[in-house]
Amino acid sequence: EMAALARSVLVTGSNRGIGLELVRQLAASPWPPQHIFATCRDPEGPRGKRTLRNLLELSSTLLFAPADTVDLPSIRGAVRAVGSHVKDQGLNLLINNAGVSSHATLRSLDSQEMLSVFATNVVGPLQVAKEFLPLLEKAAKGAGKEGLSCSRAAVINVSTKLGSIGLC
Repeated sequence: EMAALARSVLVTGSNRGIGLELVRQLAASPWPPQHIFATCRDPEGPRGKRTLRNLLELSSTLLFAPADTVDLPSIRGAVRAVGSHVKDQGLNLLINNAGVSSHATLRSLDSQEMLSVFATNVVGPLQVAKEFLPLLEKAAKGAGKEGLSCSRAAVINVSTKLGSIGLC
């Protein structure tokens, strides 16, 4: 249903897990978006190349753009790539799915690893949303509709249960 409403969708972290399945489901939808953008941090790595080949076979509306959510030039490159395809229609739906987790316990977790996880899981999605905001605003203004809807523009942030609750 969501795919039928959104003309363009971007999914971060789409080389595995939830992001990969979201892209597959969007591409397989009876009414897929006109544009599906799949991003991941390392599209040239072995997992990225294999995933890219498999995803591109699913849909002619699917485009792959490299984007590391903690690297501002990388995000801006993805914004330019997406903008060149959607033009004045803008981006209807941004799904911030990219994230990392640490398997260390709180006792063994060092500050550098904490900062790395925080940068990817907290700062990254905010940075991505901020940079894509002009394209999201274009889609919202061009929709000709009122109210909240991904047929206008929306951002969905995916997180783990642990990332959404407090630790006590």
